[in-house]
Amino acid sequence: MPPAPRLGRRLGTLDATAIGLGSMLGAGVFAVFGPAAALAGPFMLLSLLLAGAVAYANAVASAALAAKYPSSGGTYVYGRERLGPWAGFLAGWGFVTGKSASCAAMALTFAHYVAPEHAVPAAVAAVVALTGVNLAGITRTALVTKVLLAVVLAVLAFAAVAGLALPAPGLPASAHDGAPPGPLGPVTAAGVLFFAFAGYARIATLGEEVKDPSRTIPRAILGALAGAFAIYAGLALVLSARLGSRLANAAAPIHDLVAGAGPAAGGIVQAGAAAACLGALLALIAGVGRTSLAMAREGDLPGPLARIAGSHSVPWAAELAVCAVVVLLVVGGNVLAVIGFSSFGVLVYYAVANASAFTLPRPERPWYSPRWLNAAGAVACLALAFTLPLTSALVMAGVLAAGVAGRAVVLAARRRRAG
Repeated sequence: MPPAPRLGRRLGTLDATAIGLGSMLGAGVFAVFGPAAALAGPFMLLSLLLAGAVAYANAVASAALAAKYPSSGGTYVYGRERLGPWAGFLAGWGFVTGKSASCAAMALTFAHYVAPEHAVPAAVAAVVALTGVNLAGITRTALVTKVLLAVVLAVLAFAAVAGLALPAPGLPASAHDGAPPGPLGPVTAAGVLFFAFAGYARIATLGEEVKDPSRTIPRAILGALAGAFAIYAGLALVLSARLGSRLANAAAPIHDLVAGAGPAAGGIVQAGAAAACLGALLALIAGVGRTSLAMAREGDLPGPLARIAGSHSVPWAAELAVCAVVVLLVVGGNVLAVIGFSSFGVLVYYAVANASAFTLPRPERPWYSPRWLNAAGAVACLALAFTLPLTSALVMAGVLAAGVAGRAVVLAARRRRAG
């Protein structure tokens, strides 16, 4: 049997870093600070540091594994190689199902920014258009991501400068109204902040399309994470200083930061938020498609999803399937109300990544990913999972259990046919 076709290696360090950073600077950067401040109170920066520490542990584990296994699929592949097929399936199924819901939510968020009265058609159009970009090849995906990322960075810089130049609205940063945060408030806020900038996994899922992966992937993952953390920390400081106690109740804190500059400034922030949604959605669709491709290659998803074609070596079947599922989610339900369910799946995904990295022998282990950090990362993922709302955790656990049961049935049927 001829070897399965592979994707072409076309992404350099700048391309991969841009895709990772674009994933982390999605709609969350425009909205996450309000809920985080409400949970953490004056300890929001401590929560950001905790989230950054957990993200760093996950990132270095992903970087070490991606350099050794530079294939599409990310932790699905790492779990299979290091822990066995069941661990890999659990990570891959959690990523595909959870992130498909995230795609739908991101599309609807974009639509509510640009066409609130026609949100569903606008969201469907965005999903279809960005799938078309991905089908044109990974270099087109990287180019569009860099353009959108440039817009987002420019808008965030404008908002920070404008906010510092305007008279400070509301109360000073030291004033925090209401009851102080509970003992778990800063930890729960860390979970909220972690999910806002955990998009570095998208680089690992594209590992088969990166040039010189043993060097490029670790640099891109760590560079994207460092850039995102610096941006989030800078914005947290500016917002805390200028909005003070108002930040905890702010649904659109970046917009509130420039409110004194007139409606034009608000329009600029709105455009930046829309661009951030599109950039994150573009990377999400690509990441889910590549993980679906990897799962189809191993028989954990239908085999036709592994088809690759075209001069750009595009996994067209997986991309179209992801597009169809996301469109159905957009049309069929209120995804924004249930998107928290995917958080449990993401934590399972990263727990498997850390456990997989823990098994790397010393000669294959890079210096930046010590074993103790892999263990700490796995424990931290499980600890954050326990801070999630019970309903969200139970629903996603049910989705994972359904996937495991389905795989068991399929494997049993294959054994019977083989016998």
